[in-house]
Amino acid sequence: MPRAVLGGHDLFWREMGQGGDAALLLHCSMAHGRAWAGVMAALGHRLRAVAPDLPGHGQSADLPDGADFHDTATGAVLPLLQDGAPKTVIGHSFGATVALRLALEHPELVSRLILIEPVLFAAARSYDSFPAYQAMMAPFHAAVAEGRRDEAADLFMADWGTGQAWADLPEGQRAYIRDRIHIITEGDRALVPDTPAILRGDRLEHHRIPTLLIEGGASPRIVHDIADVFQARMPTLERARVEGAGHMLPITHVRPVSAEIAAFLDRHPVA
Repeated sequence: MPRAVLGGHDLFWREMGQGGDAALLLHCSMAHGRAWAGVMAALGHRLRAVAPDLPGHGQSADLPDGADFHDTATGAVLPLLQDGAPKTVIGHSFGATVALRLALEHPELVSRLILIEPVLFAAARSYDSFPAYQAMMAPFHAAVAEGRRDEAADLFMADWGTGQAWADLPEGQRAYIRDRIHIITEGDRALVPDTPAILRGDRLEHHRIPTLLIEGGASPRIVHDIADVFQARMPTLERARVEGAGHMLPITHVRPVSAEIAAFLDRHPVA
């Protein structure tokens, strides 16, 4: 499986699918590129995808001390978009915010955009869900700061995981998350104040790439408020909801998520 130094970062990626449409898949925090295996099992006949491990995840190099996670991730995956014709970009959670940033900054490289619960928390700043989110995450951030990694991981997975209890996860998976749990705090440093300036000015209003936003019906309230903001500001955005699903819907609800993506691809064929 390929790896290279891209954007100054040692990046590992997987190649999935044999379809005719090129795609870039960006996973959520605490995951890795293989998280897309279920979706690509359903869509691999349509898509030929590159699925990198984001910096600090999987087999890619660790996130450098003091580095901005969003800037590092965006810079590392950008070259994967620059190696041919425009690609369909699909992102989940933190990966969806990177996908959106790439589409805004390099629209000529993106043919279609699929966002699964983009966690740009700054978008909900005027909603009641924003202070509620901060209150919910305060014990988590305190646990990270004090080195209580298991407690932090337990708190995080209870709100943003698959629904499986932290204690019931295999030890290998717990070790993987425990070792990287501080990256969630690094991500919040970008997503709560919007340091990538995704919301700045009329950038979203000028977005013209066909876009699908998928959300889980059982996800935290702030996820839906963020989606409301994007729907109001992005002229080409279409919205789909998977009832009963939580934040990890590309893993827990592969079939309906894949069906929504397939229908969107049908509505917006690549020329």
